[in-house]
Amino acid sequence: MAVPKRKTSKSKRDKRRTHDRLKILNITECPRCHSKKISHRVCGNCGYYSENEIIIFEKKDKKKEKKEVDKKKEKKETDK
Repeated sequence: MAVPKRKTSKSKRDKRRTHDRLKILNITECPRCHSKKISHRVCGNCGYYSENEIIIFEKKDKKKEKKEVDKKKEKKETDK
């Protein structure tokens, strides 16, 4: 195998590692829903970016879901 001829100096090693650090994210407040979000990204809470709706969330109606579950239970009981 290849073996280095000389020891890599500290400065050479550190210059190579300059891009290995973690970058600090710029967290801002969403102007629409006032939740925290990363700047220049779509808000995960409301789905808006710069006054444009990018992600459309479907609202779930809990009452409707309960009715559907109850109907399924009734149907299973009647099938038996």
